[in-house]
Amino acid sequence: MDKNIGKLPPQNLEAESAVLGAVLVNKEAMDKVADILISEDFYSQANQIIFRAVLRLYEKRSPIDLVTLTNELEGVKELDQIGGPAYLADLVNSVPTALHVIHYAEIVGQKSVLRRILNAGQKIAELGYDEDKEVQIIMDEEEQALFNVSRKMVSDNFLPISDILAASFDRIDRLHREKGLLRGVTSGFKELDNKLSGFQPSDLIILAARPSVGKTALALNFALNAAVKAKVPVGFFSMEQSREQIVDRLLCAQAMVDGWKLRTGNLSESDFPAIGMAMGTLAEAPIFIDDSPILTPIEIRTRARRLMAENKLGLIIVDYLQLLEGRRSYGENNRVQEVSDISRSLKAIARELNVPVIALSQLSRAVESREKKMPQLSDLRDSGSLEQDADVVMFLYREDYYDKETERRGIVDVLIRKHRNGPIGEVELLFKTEQARFYDIDRKKVQIKP
Repeated sequence: MDKNIGKLPPQNLEAESAVLGAVLVNKEAMDKVADILISEDFYSQANQIIFRAVLRLYEKRSPIDLVTLTNELEGVKELDQIGGPAYLADLVNSVPTALHVIHYAEIVGQKSVLRRILNAGQKIAELGYDEDKEVQIIMDEEEQALFNVSRKMVSDNFLPISDILAASFDRIDRLHREKGLLRGVTSGFKELDNKLSGFQPSDLIILAARPSVGKTALALNFALNAAVKAKVPVGFFSMEQSREQIVDRLLCAQAMVDGWKLRTGNLSESDFPAIGMAMGTLAEAPIFIDDSPILTPIEIRTRARRLMAENKLGLIIVDYLQLLEGRRSYGENNRVQEVSDISRSLKAIARELNVPVIALSQLSRAVESREKKMPQLSDLRDSGSLEQDADVVMFLYREDYYDKETERRGIVDVLIRKHRNGPIGEVELLFKTEQARFYDIDRKKVQIKP
């Protein structure tokens, strides 16, 4: 027999009463607990009602005492539900000292977390009996239940626009005072950052190109610049290349040495100091590589959640989107629907974790059949939903990919063809393929040589 049957859920009514009593006798107490507790943290229904009323008074900047609280509860016809004025008086008399209100609030919060864990456990147990769902989906829902506990989910409630405006004004004021400050994660390239103001939290960014144009190399440069220059933790999902290949490319880019020489061992003595310094830099860089050859969006979300919990993840890169597996229920003949589901899932990950997600994508062969080879939004392979779900769509175009005699050898055009919250445009970067490294172009120079 389960020894927990018949037990009350975790709670501490004395701590709940002490919090409410402290708020009623000390005008500064609410400032200390307003961002620690929500009404649902209280076990007692009466205490939940009282704390909601206290929050309303606090938001109106009204005094919080026996008189104002009694009046507030009477106004919404809830005074009798909590036990009347006598219960409020008992709260005032029961508080040992208002000075320890934060400690009381922490006790209430801890008991609330334990109750949420119990609820999550019950939900997980129920999911285990659902034999009609795919196991992978059940596992995702189970992890989501536990993830919600750790995040102390308060974002499900509607938020007044006044609260959002206050935070927005602070951000705008800071940007005005610190002109040039990026709102997002740096790409490491000045002109691209000027266009995008960095990669924005919760954005899905599609980086698309034909094979061998340089999309993986550029994505790795983004990872390097974010992790090394800005110390932003980066999660890199590589389904096309092994972690050893990824590290070799990062090492080449950081050391600025020839990749072929590195892979064949044909290095000069002068290369070794640069490689040694690059290895030291990379060892300190918060870059985390997952080279699983087969992944689903659910698995990416699960692993990204864990990485977020352990390392405060700041950027996710997926190489590349068409290698992800969607739901098997779509069958082999509905790849368009499958990719649509994948793109929506990646956007959901960006929203949930509040980090930019850069997803690399192939382009359709339609590009090759046109006289002008510059990519268009319609060239996104397998799905029009990529354009719809993405906040930013960038294409890479290399003239020397099609014309070996061009004077623009080594120059890559980054074509920003969709930018939900800003301008579109084009940025030129210099690509040294042997180093797998991109550079800003100095426009003051008359001639650019790769």
